[in-house]
Amino acid sequence: MASTIIRNACLLPIDETMTVIEHGWVHIEGSTIQALGSGEPPQVEGAEVIDVAGDVVMPGMVNPHAHLAMTLFRGLGEDVDDRLFRYVLPMERKFVTPEMVRVGTLLGALESIEAGVTTIADMYYYETEVGRALDQAGLRGVVGQTLATFDPPDHKTIDEGFALVEELVAEFSGHERILASIAPHAPYSTDIEVMARVARWAEAHPGVPVQLHLAEMDSEMEWCRKNHGLRPVAVVEKAGLLLPGLIAAHCLHIDLFEIERMARADVRVAHNARSNAKAGRGIAPVESMRAAGIKVGIATDGPMSGNTLDLFSQFGPVSMFQKLLGHSRKPMPAAQVIRMATLEGAQVLGLDGRIGSLAPGKQADLIRIDLSAPRMQPVYDIYATLVFSAMPADVQDVMVGGRWIMRGRNVESLERKKILRDAGQIAAAFRAEMARIDAAD
Repeated sequence: MASTIIRNACLLPIDETMTVIEHGWVHIEGSTIQALGSGEPPQVEGAEVIDVAGDVVMPGMVNPHAHLAMTLFRGLGEDVDDRLFRYVLPMERKFVTPEMVRVGTLLGALESIEAGVTTIADMYYYETEVGRALDQAGLRGVVGQTLATFDPPDHKTIDEGFALVEELVAEFSGHERILASIAPHAPYSTDIEVMARVARWAEAHPGVPVQLHLAEMDSEMEWCRKNHGLRPVAVVEKAGLLLPGLIAAHCLHIDLFEIERMARADVRVAHNARSNAKAGRGIAPVESMRAAGIKVGIATDGPMSGNTLDLFSQFGPVSMFQKLLGHSRKPMPAAQVIRMATLEGAQVLGLDGRIGSLAPGKQADLIRIDLSAPRMQPVYDIYATLVFSAMPADVQDVMVGGRWIMRGRNVESLERKKILRDAGQIAAAFRAEMARIDAAD
């Protein structure tokens, strides 16, 4: 096994007290963290010793909700009110193929690595391609096969959708980094019968996470009221899907009673502040959810909605929106934002026993962040610096499971030029289709 010693770091292990260890070190053997501390590191024969000269070393970040392949829709029709129905849904049905998903996911993986994200929960179509692409990139992933009743690209019936889930589970069974998931799209796009079937399937397949969009928008609230006389959380509960470990994305429109019910059920939440705001959908009650004991991670949503896949772009909105709700600087302090981006995100995915913090026995998923940019200096509170000043370009090195997948801003696990070229070719087809749609008016 390869041995690595990282020394002279501003070390952020993400422990209970959010300790900052100056002149810290980490000892890694193979894929696992052996030890960490401050001062002089141990002498380990044959180890690669890396002096990071005071840079931040912290856990790799966790993105608990994304649609990676939608990188190829990024920026499309931004100023068109009805872009979802005018462009996106018709183009998904026409262009979303295994190859398109592979190319879009690799583009998203490249972007994520460069931003220090080491674990991603994805839900989309042809999800076996997503898992293969994340594996190729060297990333860790929870890959969720979407189930929906709106004629999605990869299944015409729910039976076909469940067959895809079974294939996904079989392909990644026992994989060290890729975990299969089942992902009913949302209450309004599956309804109670499908969600109830998912709940039964999940009970028969312990260890396979369930992902779901929940309480995201006004139209969803109206659909649930009109069709069931209930709010979305109650609809999901009626279906039996309010299960321990459910990964619920968004959760904007929930009240205190629903928060308490979700907490009792051990539902976890993927918070998408940037995409929520960009769509004008509202501000999630994150402080209230966390106070009730709900684990909340910071997510990007799809790059069609939030445009970027880096968590740095989320940090400001996550903190500032809660401060706006509280009319104070005190809500959502910077240290807690970083905790949500690492350990709490891992808890949302049920992976905190392996990742999310730097501790002996955990996987060596970590990143190095350069502090030399003028906007990063001076440093009074390293967590505040990371939340309000840092950018993806400050991430220098990325390690997943003891393997360096980026060093000195060079992603070693992927072919950058080929990925960008392939993405550009698909984007050209998208442009032509948009022009055809516009010309037909």
